[in-house]
Amino acid sequence: MRIYTALQIDVLQSNLWTKFIDRFWETVQDTEMWTAALLVLLRIVLIVLVSRLALIVLNRFIDHVTNDEKSNRLKLRARRVQTMGKLLKNAASYMINFITILLVLGEFHIQLAPLLAGAGVLGLAIGFGAQSLVKDVITGFFIILEDQFAVGDVVQLGTFKGTVEMIGLRATTLRSWTGEIHIIPNGAIVQVTNFSINPLLAVVDLTISSDKTVEEQMTAIREVLDRIESPNLTAKPEVLGIQTLEMNQMTIRVTARCKPNTTGEITRLINTELKKSFDTARAEAATEAATDATT
Repeated sequence: MRIYTALQIDVLQSNLWTKFIDRFWETVQDTEMWTAALLVLLRIVLIVLVSRLALIVLNRFIDHVTNDEKSNRLKLRARRVQTMGKLLKNAASYMINFITILLVLGEFHIQLAPLLAGAGVLGLAIGFGAQSLVKDVITGFFIILEDQFAVGDVVQLGTFKGTVEMIGLRATTLRSWTGEIHIIPNGAIVQVTNFSINPLLAVVDLTISSDKTVEEQMTAIREVLDRIESPNLTAKPEVLGIQTLEMNQMTIRVTARCKPNTTGEITRLINTELKKSFDTARAEAATEAATDATT
């Protein structure tokens, strides 16, 4: 067994360090290596720039195809066209980014054929294990194909109600009127209630006392309803009649046809105007009673 002295060990370490420094400086001074690295970097930058440019061109082409004039010429609903435009942009972004990643990996001399083959096998395995993901994607396509709802619609999906912000390949995004964002997988959407397609009916049940006759009460209510004006009303509000009747009070139902997603606004407007009218009538009656008492 050979035994090195401390001096020999120091000399050996010094030689190794010197060789390392020499090898390092040879690498740093290798112009061919730096030229090749610079060319690879330039090709990667060029690939990224071309991919971004291609994505911009695709997005503008999609915007051009799905604009309002094109949709009217092709007799397509604007709401469906808007949703299809966002979905196509998402798909184009996924495709361009995937191709860009493959080209960048190719610049590092990574064999793409085994990588793609492995990705295919992995995708097949994931397909069997991720059936819910496939269900989400298929359901998303059918939502758009059947025009169940679109971006900008106010819908109720199960227990969630709000404005549709985005319909993606996997999930739908809702924004509630208080600002919360709900992300719902498309496969979990079983029942859809759309409030933005047809005109709606605002229903107001008004409970009043029975101290006056029904005709007087309904006439007073009609006078108030005739004065109500709103751009969201599609017809004058109507008094349907007595909904429920009790010993000292009755409930009169009022309806008003309004534009989609405006029932809350119209209901509040009718309640406010009727309350103002009743307060005015009550104040006038109190004033007359006080005048009669003084005389």
